[in-house]
Amino acid sequence: MEEKKGFFKRLVAGLTKTRDNIVSGIDSIFSGFSSIDDEFYEEIEEILVMGDLGINATTSIIEDLKRKVKEQNIKDPSECKKLLIQSIKDEMNVGETAYEFERRKSVVLVIGVNGVGKTTSVGKLAGKLKDQGKSVVLAAADTFRAAAGEQLAEWGRRADVDIIGGQEGSDPGSVVYDAIAAAKARNADVLLCDTAGRLHNKKNLMNELGKINRIIDREYPEAFKETLVVLDGTTGQNALAQAREFEEVTDITGIILTKLDGTAKGGIAVAIHSELGIPVKYIGVGESIDDLQKFNADEFVNALFDVKQ
Repeated sequence: MEEKKGFFKRLVAGLTKTRDNIVSGIDSIFSGFSSIDDEFYEEIEEILVMGDLGINATTSIIEDLKRKVKEQNIKDPSECKKLLIQSIKDEMNVGETAYEFERRKSVVLVIGVNGVGKTTSVGKLAGKLKDQGKSVVLAAADTFRAAAGEQLAEWGRRADVDIIGGQEGSDPGSVVYDAIAAAKARNADVLLCDTAGRLHNKKNLMNELGKINRIIDREYPEAFKETLVVLDGTTGQNALAQAREFEEVTDITGIILTKLDGTAKGGIAVAIHSELGIPVKYIGVGESIDDLQKFNADEFVNALFDVKQ
């Protein structure tokens, strides 16, 4: 629990800029308006959109808020804050987020463009799984980026897990093939694959991921398959666009949202959840291995509005 508590504190601190961006504006609306009218809702809507919650999520949140206000016959704008917080939480609810791969023999593919913190996230995830008592094999299948293998090897050493790699420029499919053989031989619980993500060349990426998926299906059909996309929280709406593009290329089961510390665009977590219906499974708020945690929508919105836990 200590770790969770510390993480919540870091999340509250990390979301300061987003909070300044969204919450202070909303608070001034709640205190500045004397009645609940169209202009009141429009002002809230504008702040949410500017806070990167996205048009879809914002529209849905405002509709929900209007409904609650009407049902509960609320007349005072200051009473709307609790309702708004609840509406945002409801909007982010995509059902129980499943971490099925933790309970079964599994292969976890991690994809994402360069610079989003993908390899780091793979390393941190390996550490987390190891701490849970799982045996983990890492596959360095991002053979495209020169430093990716070395970087992953360093994380592998830190987390004390085995790593299977190929030469720079070698075929990622063959690395995954070798890694599956190693995972089976060592009876590993989780095979974590760091793969390249070059969205500007979607056709190649599609072929590469298609090939990797075929190898997994053929060589390791009994394994549970999870595909996580790493997105950089600081890029706001651009992260949402990236998620959409990856969705066109492969089946995505979850999102890892990184760099939420020190960005004013943390609202993007709400937009991704709402617009894609893909759960944000992990969020990162810093450099250390503990700074990647499972995502909890309630906690996130509480941290965003600095509601005491």
